[in-house]
Amino acid sequence: MRFKEKMLEITSSQEFTSYALELFQYQYNQNAVYHEFVDANRISVTNISCVEDIPFLPIGFFKSHDVVCGHVPPQAIFRSSGTTGMVRSHHMVNDLSVYRHSFIKGFERCYGNPAEIQFLALTPTPEQAPDSSLVYMIQKLMDLSLSPENGYFLASHSGLSARLRQRRAKGKKIILIGLTYALLDFATKYPDDYSQLIVIETGGMKGQRKEMTREELHSTLCPAFGVEQIHSEYGMTELLSQAWSQGDGLFTTPPWMKVMIRDVNDPLSYIGHGETGGINIIDLANENSCSFIATEDLGRMHYNGQFEVLGRFDASDARGCSLML
Repeated sequence: MRFKEKMLEITSSQEFTSYALELFQYQYNQNAVYHEFVDANRISVTNISCVEDIPFLPIGFFKSHDVVCGHVPPQAIFRSSGTTGMVRSHHMVNDLSVYRHSFIKGFERCYGNPAEIQFLALTPTPEQAPDSSLVYMIQKLMDLSLSPENGYFLASHSGLSARLRQRRAKGKKIILIGLTYALLDFATKYPDDYSQLIVIETGGMKGQRKEMTREELHSTLCPAFGVEQIHSEYGMTELLSQAWSQGDGLFTTPPWMKVMIRDVNDPLSYIGHGETGGINIIDLANENSCSFIATEDLGRMHYNGQFEVLGRFDASDARGCSLML
């Protein structure tokens, strides 16, 4: 049974664990890069009995290797944004329908039917960033929307301001999703009462502006947009699922995605709730690449199952959607 069907059956931690262990064995056998990584760390696959035992592939491998199962030609290759000369991560996706299924179902869990939403984006267009997984997601959500007034406004802040004033009078549900620095630029130029708006930011400054904590960012954006909360999306080129925050920087994962916080001094150990460590992610949608990723982000788990993203390891590259330009 394919992931698209199995993901809908995951309703408990036991079902998640069962499928994760099954997928680990499959990827160990079919993904040459992951196989070599596991063997190099002298890990006995026969002793893997829980998700804590599974070895997590450092995310940097997506820069230096083709992390993919088998030899099927990919339908798409998503690439991370980056500055000139920076090595970009690349994610070879054998089946784009799995990605679409994952992000649509994940989005619907938080925001409802995309057909009932107008989408405005402060991101590049698909023509400007054809290999961006974020832009691909936004465009497909727009395609599902019944609004004729969806659009990209990174190059036209005045046009976005006019569109928001126009739609405000009609009382429609609107989502503005944007690169963080672009949201700040727009908020500086056109502050107003957009209280009907859902504002979703997608990451840090990545060289475009001085880095800010999430609290500083949201305390700046909330009064500029006239909203009580700033929402956030946590995703990356190397994943086919996203976590969403509907306020306070607290992220929730869909049932087929799990975040675990590793000890920064002992990457094979995990720490408790409220402690800061490295973010490990299990993304079952990554069925044909690697579902077990050790990111370069720092985070903290809460007792309710939500998590925070607190920053990045000092030596890691600036990466993310805010570097698209």
